[in-house]
Amino acid sequence: MNTARRDLHLNNAEKNAQLTLDALDFLWKNPETGYKEWKANAYLTERFEALGYTVTPAGNIPGFMADLDTGRPGPCVAVFGELDALVVESHPECDKETGAVHSCGHCCQAAGLLGLAAALKEPGALDGLSGTIRLIAVPAEELIEVDFREQLRRDGIIKYYGGKTEFMYRGLLDGVDLAMMCHSSTAAPHKGTIRGGSNGFITKQVTFVGRSAHAGGSPHKGINALYAANQGLNSINALRETFQDSAHIRVHPIVTGGGTVVNAIPEKVTMESYIRGATMEAVRDANNKVNRALAASAAALGANVVLCDRPGYFPRIHSRPFMALAKEAMEQVMESVSYDPDGWGTGSSDMGDVSSVMATIHPYIGGCAGTEHGDNYCVADPNAACVDMVKAELLILELLLSDGAARAKEIAAEFVPTYASIAEYLAYADSFVLDREAVKYDEAGNVLLNLGSEERGF
Repeated sequence: MNTARRDLHLNNAEKNAQLTLDALDFLWKNPETGYKEWKANAYLTERFEALGYTVTPAGNIPGFMADLDTGRPGPCVAVFGELDALVVESHPECDKETGAVHSCGHCCQAAGLLGLAAALKEPGALDGLSGTIRLIAVPAEELIEVDFREQLRRDGIIKYYGGKTEFMYRGLLDGVDLAMMCHSSTAAPHKGTIRGGSNGFITKQVTFVGRSAHAGGSPHKGINALYAANQGLNSINALRETFQDSAHIRVHPIVTGGGTVVNAIPEKVTMESYIRGATMEAVRDANNKVNRALAASAAALGANVVLCDRPGYFPRIHSRPFMALAKEAMEQVMESVSYDPDGWGTGSSDMGDVSSVMATIHPYIGGCAGTEHGDNYCVADPNAACVDMVKAELLILELLLSDGAARAKEIAAEFVPTYASIAEYLAYADSFVLDREAVKYDEAGNVLLNLGSEERGF
């Protein structure tokens, strides 16, 4: 990398460090969960416009994009900053009304996006670069509060639970050739991490339906939905040895409603779960097994179960040459970079959906501390977590778009997408949608597990 260009970008990041850190402070103190990030959206929009950007809002949800054209033809590179927080009610700095807190560090990304926007507006920042940089503030990466998102879907406000997926559906990634973002991590300050990818998943809402009766006086007249749900959990656990290690399957259901009053047989019990895996084919296979186990468990008690499956996020598979470029850039900023292009994580991100159609990277930047998603998470070193992030992204963009964007063009040309287009990807995502009452009874005493291609009669 040209030393003068490197130093220019690093100095520009430092010049705008206070703007970045002020944004971090605001976002940390105003955490909002997915599709509710209106304070963050307003704060960042105002500051982007003050920098001279034309902001294109997502519409009736938080988030926006802003293009920066170098004035020379070339590919379009998207840089994301996520807006949303988690809910960790035991965190000492959570919002006392909502329980929201940035215990995954998205506040660092969003603040870094503003710092990047400011640094790219400095004199000389775009000299010698070709193409377009699309800065995207995106909502709703943490797939939580499923009831809320399902209601948004039913109301026609969103189609997809994940913010990046929804942005793809809305056309905000149209024309993008490569995509990137850096994520904060609990690694030591000035340490970077790059690895190959992580699991995808679908999300499930499960409702067991029984019949209420007096729990003491006439329990024989009821059908206990809680017992059916317990049987369902046990049946899922009995499946675990059928999951192949290479598929990285993770199934982790929770009971969200287990009855209303203690002296009545529970007639309705609700659960949520993810089905995670290294491929969507493996996810589908595991989900078919889980649905069969849930339906059979309901039938065993004479109950029913309503299955509501929705696409979550696809596996995140990073472009290898893009990872190598990121390592080259990050080593100019970090004290060390842990580089494992074959490394695999069993968490998930909607950056995986983006990676299914274009060359993508998702490195990590140290500077936070505590347990991720936990009640002791904090931004321990704001300069490392945010300003280092800006520096790394600036140098990645420099390597991509200098020399007529030669390396960006090469990475994009070598990339083999999982799906040929965003439209094809969305069509496959939609194939996971399921709304079904999974048990049918007839007057002859027959029971049918109503699972589509998995239907079984007794």
